[in-house]
Amino acid sequence: MKFWIFAMGRLRFSVSFVVVLLFLSFSSDGNSQSFPSKPLRIVVPFPAGGTTDIAARIVAQRMQESMGQPVLVENRGGAGGTIGADVVAKSAPDGYTLLMHNITFPLASTSLALAGRLPYNLDTDFAGISIVVNVPLVLTAHPSVPVKDLKELGALLKGDASLKYTYGSTGPGSFMNVIGEAFKKEAGVDMTHIPFKGAAPLKQELLAGRLHIGGDQLSSSLAEIKSGKLKALATHGARRIPELPDVPTVRELGYPGLELEGWNGLFVAAKTPKEIIDRLHKEAVAAAKHPDTIRRFTDLAAEAVGSSPADQDAIVRRQAAQFRPIIQTIKLE
Repeated sequence: MKFWIFAMGRLRFSVSFVVVLLFLSFSSDGNSQSFPSKPLRIVVPFPAGGTTDIAARIVAQRMQESMGQPVLVENRGGAGGTIGADVVAKSAPDGYTLLMHNITFPLASTSLALAGRLPYNLDTDFAGISIVVNVPLVLTAHPSVPVKDLKELGALLKGDASLKYTYGSTGPGSFMNVIGEAFKKEAGVDMTHIPFKGAAPLKQELLAGRLHIGGDQLSSSLAEIKSGKLKALATHGARRIPELPDVPTVRELGYPGLELEGWNGLFVAAKTPKEIIDRLHKEAVAAAKHPDTIRRFTDLAAEAVGSSPADQDAIVRRQAAQFRPIIQTIKLE
């Protein structure tokens, strides 16, 4: 009888243990399979109207259709994109808050980190989802600026120190702030930096002639360049842009240190569960590769990508390392 009672007790324990394991397994699996169970938001760290904002809205539309939940775009501009990035860095690591950022991410983060003013850690506070689109970078000028390219701009400013030229950027440490200051140092010239909250207000001032030099992702200014409302002085990629075959690269013009590839990509807060990152990556790649997305990005002179999280993280680290020595030698405001 004692043996029977002992055996039954062991059996009840074993069955209970198995039931608990099965419950935990199904519970965990259910959590990942039920994601998303509520609306998601994509934070764009710039005002509406720029290329990054447009890219976010294109991707959000595709992801919303695929995931069956609203995917909202929230613009949180300012401080070279760091305000919006900080919102995501400090969000719950549950995959419901994403960041759509661009080349400014590694540049501004590096410059502000060196200045001791970065509210997050680029290396530890984010997890990559995917680079969804590559966008060429172009340096532009108002038509009143009497030069045809970046080399002539350097010669003009060096030959007449009385010229009070201005250049605009989307904030301290942003793409144009770093490029503008690096150009000033390399060419031995001076220009005044005018920061804006985003590419859209920057372009408005450039078109009005209240700003001399600007620059951004090509899609933000291609129409104005084609119509003659803006002048393209250089492109920043390794090769000339098919849409602007007559515009030389910075390397061709004698400034290889200003060479830089543009992109837009999605991130989430670090410590987001791997199964949720995998799901978001799958959705982001599907969105980027959708025929309608490819067509819309092509119309913006951009190339749909859909990279792996590891490749995206590697690109961010490489670009931060590329410009860290340059940023250390220039004054960013």
